[in-house]
Amino acid sequence: MTTVRFAPSPTGRIHIGNARTAILNWLFALKSGGEFVLRYDDTDTARSTQEFADGIAADLHWLGIRPHRVEWQSKRFARYDELADGLRAAGRLYPCYETADELDRRRKRQLARGLPPVYDRAALKLTAEERQRLEASGQKPHWRFRLDGRTVEWHDLIRGPQHIDTASLSDPVLVREDGSYLYTLPSVIDDIDFGISHVIRGEDHVVNTAVQIEITEALGGRVPGYAHHSLLTGADGKGLSKRLGSLSIAAMRAGGLEPMAVVSLAALLGTSDNIHPCLGYEELVEGFGLDKLSRAPARFDEAELLHLNAKLLHHMPWESVKDRLPGASEAFWLAIRGNVAKLSDTEGWRGIIAGPVTPVIAEEDRSFIAEARHLLPEEPWDGGTWKQWTEAVKASTGRKGKPLFMPLRLALTGLDHGPELAQLLPLIGRERALERLA
Repeated sequence: MTTVRFAPSPTGRIHIGNARTAILNWLFALKSGGEFVLRYDDTDTARSTQEFADGIAADLHWLGIRPHRVEWQSKRFARYDELADGLRAAGRLYPCYETADELDRRRKRQLARGLPPVYDRAALKLTAEERQRLEASGQKPHWRFRLDGRTVEWHDLIRGPQHIDTASLSDPVLVREDGSYLYTLPSVIDDIDFGISHVIRGEDHVVNTAVQIEITEALGGRVPGYAHHSLLTGADGKGLSKRLGSLSIAAMRAGGLEPMAVVSLAALLGTSDNIHPCLGYEELVEGFGLDKLSRAPARFDEAELLHLNAKLLHHMPWESVKDRLPGASEAFWLAIRGNVAKLSDTEGWRGIIAGPVTPVIAEEDRSFIAEARHLLPEEPWDGGTWKQWTEAVKASTGRKGKPLFMPLRLALTGLDHGPELAQLLPLIGRERALERLA
């Protein structure tokens, strides 16, 4: 079975960049009839919190993502210890005793000599007695994975054929001096144990892939398929910072954006498809393919998101919003939806329809408005009342076009723009209309 995973660290809330990765994984799972695993990478127990984990779950739910499984790395330390011990026994995980300062000085010397700052494996040359002396003096080792130093090749589902010579890389540190794990080893073990078939993530992990393939093979696991999508930039072409609060999914939700506007933009950015609002995942799934994603950076523009949000609402059926608009009617929604950018904008139109309005009547239009008031039809009113009324006013006053319609709009709504008055007038009703035209 196709199985993908989204693996956030619960040390903060997810932003649009994270969300794009989650959405691409979700679409891939839906397209293939597979499963989506939400895995909390919470090995950093000091910074990970339940509050952030709950927030991430809420953000994903708002985006319409329903994980089939939820896993926590903090519950799997015994498993990581077991396989780490196996790598130690096989000679693939070896102890190193250099301090951070020593490693930094060594890298600077290598750079000064024009050499790549790759770890020189000095720790492998230590004798057993030298290691015992270091540990007796209180020096605790960190543990590095011994790379094969070969060319690792894979076919990336977005980037195409890839190859990385691991001889050009430092042996990665997998376990810190205090015994805690860095990201790499738990991630590989989880991918094996959870049967992850495809890893879809940002291109900043491309080099990590060669390392993870070697670790996967050393553990006897099946190497998943990999797909590395481009990263988002801002409208100015510069990289997005996840520290920008306005780009968090929580901030977008609080700001009144529609989830499918966010989903539509995140899913279609950087693809060969035109960006357009989708009312649900079905349309996105139908046209989804990783091969449509470009390797070029995708530009995220908040203005484009707001525009997409408005377009989505303009086509949203009553059934999709009625539970979020208590006390409103389908006629109200169909009348005003073309004039809202966010659903919260509906409150302003409720006020225009039912609340007190200050009519705008120019001095030269007063006799015209008085005549229009006199000709106002009796109720009941429907969608044809506006035309019936304006035809009568036109015949009586000789006005037509903008000089006919604009003074009526200004008197009835106090605005020079807004929904079609053919739809709005029956909602205003004759009593309020008479009052505003007086």
